[in-house]
Amino acid sequence: MNSHYDIFNTLCTIPRPSHHESKVADFLCAFADSHGLHWRRDKENCVVIEKPASPGYEDHEPVIILNHMDMVCVADEGLDFNPLKDGITPETIEIDGEKWMRAKGTSLGADNGMGLAIALSILADDSLKHPALEVLTTTNEEDGMSGAASLSQDFIRGRRVLNLDSEAYDEITVGAAGAFIQTAHLPFKKIQKPDGYVTYTVTVKGGKGGHSGVDITRGRANAIKVLANLLLVAIRQLDIKLYLVSFNGGTAAASIPGNAEAKIVLPKDKTVAFETLTSQCHEAVKQQFGGTDAGISVNCEPSVWHSTIVSEEGTHLLLACLNGIPVGPIEMHPSIEGTPLTSNNIGTVRQTATTFDITTHTRSFDDNKMEQLADQIRRIFVISGATVDTVMNAPAWQEDSNSELIMLACDTFRDVLGFELKKTAMHFVLEAGYFVQKFPGIHIASIGSRILEPHSTSERVQLSTVDNIRRVVIEMLARM
Repeated sequence: MNSHYDIFNTLCTIPRPSHHESKVADFLCAFADSHGLHWRRDKENCVVIEKPASPGYEDHEPVIILNHMDMVCVADEGLDFNPLKDGITPETIEIDGEKWMRAKGTSLGADNGMGLAIALSILADDSLKHPALEVLTTTNEEDGMSGAASLSQDFIRGRRVLNLDSEAYDEITVGAAGAFIQTAHLPFKKIQKPDGYVTYTVTVKGGKGGHSGVDITRGRANAIKVLANLLLVAIRQLDIKLYLVSFNGGTAAASIPGNAEAKIVLPKDKTVAFETLTSQCHEAVKQQFGGTDAGISVNCEPSVWHSTIVSEEGTHLLLACLNGIPVGPIEMHPSIEGTPLTSNNIGTVRQTATTFDITTHTRSFDDNKMEQLADQIRRIFVISGATVDTVMNAPAWQEDSNSELIMLACDTFRDVLGFELKKTAMHFVLEAGYFVQKFPGIHIASIGSRILEPHSTSERVQLSTVDNIRRVVIEMLARM
């Protein structure tokens, strides 16, 4: 079980959604024990496995190989999948003569499981030449980065980091946007359903979703926004008192929601008008997103009777908040073509017995602009009576693009694979921001396999690039 694919297949059997990484941390510690390697594990379940330098490298500075162990777990609608209990089923497919790996009906977790598998396979290979290694695997990278944020100053020794969490095979990441995640808890009161009202289920589904950093400029529908807008238009255009029974949508803060559902009650004599409006909304959405998110649909149908509903005030406050929060690119980067400077995503809405919990994910290369937009969003919630928790406030990161580590990576790619790496900055947060903030003098290069549509059920990884990244990392270690 020492090849990177064997290791990845084993990782796929272990449930590892964010905040629930103890089982995969157990696996990492057992892996280290089975290879006679020393490991440490902190209170957040971050694990570092140490391997001594190979002969001749004892006086070289240690190298950290960085990955995260959690994944964004999403599944096709209707699939019986419990991310806390069920593993992932990978399968290999061929596209235009190239072999790719995807999962059956779920996200794959190649982000960042494939990078982790490469790192572990290197630990298992005693024939390789390398300085002392610290394979560091963090937790909760996908939903708050609390693992990286909580690392103690003495958890690692190295100051040269190879981060294998990039998804752009022909690029080297030398900078990353910061991220501000916050969750609002908007209270509501329940009341009895008025006489003469009927219940409908309204769904927005079939959206591609995707990564709210990587895919934010691809023109994909945010199902939560589409649904909230439809219900607000219904209230205003049909001049009705419409009440929510429930409203839920999205899978993770870092994912563009492709699905959302609300149960509502409305006057019986307005049902035909509402069904007509929903059909019009469906056509408008298909026209708006037909070229970028063709599977999106908007539907309504009569539902089972509900006696208790959300009050009119609670209904209006939620819909007004969701409608007032911007999503998508807010401002484009002045010097990185096609890349946002600042963006925002409404990732999830979850209804509890007494609150609507709404999570937003703000990103920017400018920490000040990120915090300004996050504060604007927070004020919208607070004015509406919500309490707001800051889940993550991760700084942006910028590496010297001509540093010794970056140039080594570029030279190695050229020598091993025969092409020039493009230096780029990514519109998603990397743990590098925390490392630069926490460990003075650290240098980071971020590379990775070609992964398309991460955080979605369309996630797939090109296998030839996985093999090539492993070759590059091995050669870089020999040169370090």
